[in-house]
Order: sequence, then structure tokens, then C-alpha cells
Amino acid sequence: MNKRHFVTSALMAAVVSGVVSQASAQQVASTDPSAVKAGTYKVEPYHTQVGFTLSHMGFSNFSGFFTGASGSLTIDPAHLSATSLDVTIPVQSVDTTVPKLDGELKSAQWFDAGQFPNATFRSTRVVRTGANTANITGNLTLHGVTKPITLKARLIGSGTNPLDKMFTVGFEATGTIVRSQFGVKQYVPLVGDDVTLTIAGAFELQQ
Repeated sequence: MNKRHFVTSALMAAVVSGVVSQASAQQVASTDPSAVKAGTYKVEPYHTQVGFTLSHMGFSNFSGFFTGASGSLTIDPAHLSATSLDVTIPVQSVDTTVPKLDGELKSAQWFDAGQFPNATFRSTRVVRTGANTANITGNLTLHGVTKPITLKARLIGSGTNPLDKMFTVGFEATGTIVRSQFGVKQYVPLVGDDVTLTIAGAFELQQ
């Protein structure tokens, strides 16, 4: 086999593999909201992330994320308004891929992780906005300050995880907070006050 044929074969194999992987994923998880099982779910921390993005002096939009979430979700697709969500995020988990900056963000000048080790979100109202979307309003506690925020959530999929055999449901949610309102004022307005949140949430049904 010459080099050109080898490269072509490799590319075809990669494409086929990608198609097969995508098809397998679609077979595992359903995007149909009615496929979500009613019950109480536990946060699956390894695939749950809270991403944040803010302006860095107007030069770039800089991002980082928090991990290690814990908490619960109680949901019934037939009675979505009764949904209850309670999530805790350890502030020490902040990761921007810049170790020096991570240390600064944990300090008293920013999040003050020593005094305020956790951020929490507890839902107060859920309103369906589409076949697979909803607005989740709740109280966010950050840096010792509690304020209401609304997250726009979208169902990603649900089904039985083939690895651990747990019935899992996943959502994506977005929202915006003003960090100075939570007492995190360092470098405002040089560094953006508005912070965009992008959340990937995975939950496992508890039997």
C-alpha cells in the first residue's frame, strides 16, 4: 500500500469510527423529555462542571471552571414545575489552567475560599419554556452573599450509562451574574463585572 492509499484508508477509518461512536451515543441517550424517569437524582461530579467567562481588560474573554459538585435533583417530566434542584460547588476547585491565578482566585481578594468554601444554588421555581427547555430560578450563595438568579436549562439526554449501569440525565444551563453584587469586586471594571455561566450537569437516579 502506497502512502496516499494509507492516508486515505486512515481518514476513512477515522470517519467511520466517528460515525459509529456518534450512533452509539445516540442509542445510549435519548433526547426525548418523556424518557426522563421521575425520581430523585444525585449529582454525578465527574461530568458536572460550572464554567465561567468574563472580560479581561477588553482584550479577551477569559474562562475557567469549578468541579467537584454535589447535591440532588428531584424531577418528574409530567410535573416539571415541582422540580427541586440543590447543588453545592467547592470554591477550592476553581481551575483556569493558570496555577498562579488559581491561587489568587482562592485568596481573600477574590472568592476567599478559606472563609467561604462553598457556592450553593437552590431552586425556587421552574418554568417550562419549550419541549426540552426550562427556566430555573433559585438562590445563588457565593462569597457569603445570597441573590436570586435564573438559569436557562436544556435537556441534553437521558438513559442508562453502559459503564456503571446507572440511569443518568444530563442538562446544559446558562446564566449571567454580576460578581460585584456578591462582594467579589477585585479589578472591577478593568476586569469584567458581568460573568457568564455555562453549566454541564449530570445526575444519576437513586434507587
